[in-house]
Parts: sequence; structure tokens; C-alpha cells
Amino acid sequence: MPSLKEVKLKIVGVKKTAQITKAMNMVAAAKLRGAQEKMEAFRPYAAKFAETMQAVSSGMTSQFPLMEQRAAQKVELVVFTSDRGLCGSFNSNILKRVAQVAKECAAAGQQVSYVCVGKKAEQALKKTGAVRTAYSGIMGHFSMYDARDIAQDVANHFLSGAVDRVELIYSRFQSIVQQTPTVAPLLPIQPIEDAPKVSGEYLCEPSAEAVVETLQPLYLNVQVYHAMLEVSTCENAARMSAMDNATSACKDIVNNLTILYNKARQAAVTNELMDIVGGAEALR
Repeated sequence: MPSLKEVKLKIVGVKKTAQITKAMNMVAAAKLRGAQEKMEAFRPYAAKFAETMQAVSSGMTSQFPLMEQRAAQKVELVVFTSDRGLCGSFNSNILKRVAQVAKECAAAGQQVSYVCVGKKAEQALKKTGAVRTAYSGIMGHFSMYDARDIAQDVANHFLSGAVDRVELIYSRFQSIVQQTPTVAPLLPIQPIEDAPKVSGEYLCEPSAEAVVETLQPLYLNVQVYHAMLEVSTCENAARMSAMDNATSACKDIVNNLTILYNKARQAAVTNELMDIVGGAEALR
């Protein structure tokens, strides 16, 4: 049985750990509120932008470079994770989905490359040797300019013919306790082939082709930024849950150590009493 001093030191250490995890939980909760507000405000915009883009481009006979359909021999996966850990299985769930998609591509005879957004993605995927570029250290303070840089890089790589298909892999926020790894196609841009028929027709100035050509880069920016907002919200939600679980675990450990401390103290008292009784008997 450990000594009283050892058990007491363990109790003090676990209590200090609980204070740290509680503080991290509160910080994550504060960040979650701001990130969730941004995400929920941006979701309708991203959805409507995609709907408008697909509707305007449907039925066009003109071929745009970013809409070029090719036989998918080379696939690029843009993987979004956090820069920091201590958020439970959040990053590992995304990486598991990445591994699943990469396995499906390999089974189809397709070559896979990666664009990593977030340190955890870069650290996990660099051992594959297929990481083309990485954007580390931006997930804590990203902006639309960062999303534009990523989108332009991916679009230029697609236009050069180096890849035939680009997909986004990120975690979509469902609730504080549920974040779902999601795979979303990015390139080539898919128009709606069978758009629903409506009365009348849309008039575009100067032309539908010119509108689509202008909207295509903006569409990529919006989709990448939307994925970054989702991942940021999911990261803070996962960290808040993980730190809450860690705080509860610390409390359980303290309770168990307190019981052990009481047993050790009682054993020490019992031994002292036995020594006293034994000494008294020896004097008789």
C-alpha cells in the first residue's frame, strides 16, 4: 500500500489537472459560441451560392475549364483538421474517413494526393509521401483570404491537368456531441443537368456564360471557407466535450484516491495501536 504522503501528492496533482481541464472547457465553450454563430450565418449563403451556381450553369453548351469532365486517374483530397489536439477523437475520425476514401481510390486504380489544412492532417499524412502542400497554423485565425489562397492553389493544379478530381474532406457540425466526417466534391464543378422547370426564364446581364465564369472562383472560395468554418466549430465542440469528460474523470480519480488515503491512514493508526498494545504487554 502506498504511503500517506504519496497518495496526498497524487490527490493534489489530480486536483490541479482538473482545474486546467475545467479552464480549457470554459475557453472552448466561449470560442464555440463565436464559431457556431459564424458557421450558422454562413451556411445558408454557401448553400444558396452553390444552388445559384449550379442553376445558372445548367444546360450550358459552353465548356468551362473548371467544369471539364475527365476520367479520374488522379484524385486530390483537401483534408481539413485542427492545428491543436486535446479534442478527443475529432481529428482521428476525419483521418479515418480520409483513409477510407484513399483505399477506395486505390481499389479503383486512382492515384491520390493530399492538400493538408491543419497541423494534425500534415503530421498524419506526411508519412504517406503524397502530401502536395500543407497549410499549417491557420485554423486558429483563418479568414476568407486563406480560403482564397487554398482554392486558387487547388484550381490551378486542376487546370494544369495534374489532377482530374478534387474533393474536400472535413467534419460537419451536427451538435456538440456529434460531428460527422463529410466528403464533398469540389472540382470539376457539377452543373444541374435536369434542373426543375419553372415558368419564365432567367435573364443574365451580360450573359449566363460571363456570370458563370465570374462566379466559379468565388464558388470555390466559398466552399473552402465553409469547410473551414465547420471544422473550427467542430474542433471547439469536441474539445469542450473532451475537457468536460477529463474533468469528470479527475473527480472520480480524486474520490478513489481519497478512499485509498483513508484506508492507508486507518492502516497506519491500526499499526500504531498494535505497537502500543504490544509494548504494554511486553512490560507486564
